[in-house]
Amino acid sequence: MSYFDSNREAWEEAFEKRFSGWGDNNHTRLKSEKLAFFDSDLKAELAQMDFKGKVVAHFCCNNGRELLSLVDFGAKSGVGFDFAENILEQAQTTAEKAGITNCSFVVTNILEIPESYHNQFDFILMTVGALPWFEDLDLLFDKVASCLKNGGLVLINEAHPLTFMLPFPGEEDFDENHLDRLTYSYFRKEPWLETNGMDYLAGTYPSKTFTSFTHTLGSIINALSTKGMKVIKLNEYDYDVGMGDVYDGRGFPLSYILIAEKG
Repeated sequence: MSYFDSNREAWEEAFEKRFSGWGDNNHTRLKSEKLAFFDSDLKAELAQMDFKGKVVAHFCCNNGRELLSLVDFGAKSGVGFDFAENILEQAQTTAEKAGITNCSFVVTNILEIPESYHNQFDFILMTVGALPWFEDLDLLFDKVASCLKNGGLVLINEAHPLTFMLPFPGEEDFDENHLDRLTYSYFRKEPWLETNGMDYLAGTYPSKTFTSFTHTLGSIINALSTKGMKVIKLNEYDYDVGMGDVYDGRGFPLSYILIAEKG
């Protein structure tokens, strides 16, 4: 079994164990708030863009709430891709409840997105937690470049690679009295193997194995560049976007927004 298959099983298990009501009312917020579900910096970045007439995609779209928010902001249409079938069922239900008809969802490994979607998108979004699920960024960004039109943009909002050097509460090396300690190598090659569940979705439980990978900022930029994409913006922030707030505001780069253009 590949790590993609085991990750899919782990994600689908997490959704089955989800907190009661998790995601069920996303349609309500979509109806009442523009660019819902984005934090302030990403919302400000997206608000500067003109999505009128644009076809957009979200790679690793989870339950679709961010893509639906973007499509509702004015995009012509949108497609969300993810490999967890039961999570995408919620995405489709949310779209129906929100009355958003110009958005569809496709169950697939991102690396296996059909060629019918190549050269179809003006904008591709990848949000927090997407990149670590891919061991080979060359393969990932080859698919991103294939799916973008010439002149199209990819926006990545992700945990900063330095975040993965820090120990977090619950880990053996975490010490709340010494929050300046770096524990893990920036250049780690070994995968992270986790069997404690997906806490934000279902809490802690003995789970199927989640396998993820660390990538340096240099490897991310180089992989984009080799696929004909030029980085046109990179902003770094001192707050975390997925692992906890214990290190926020302490001078560490904890998250970033990167925008690259297909030339």
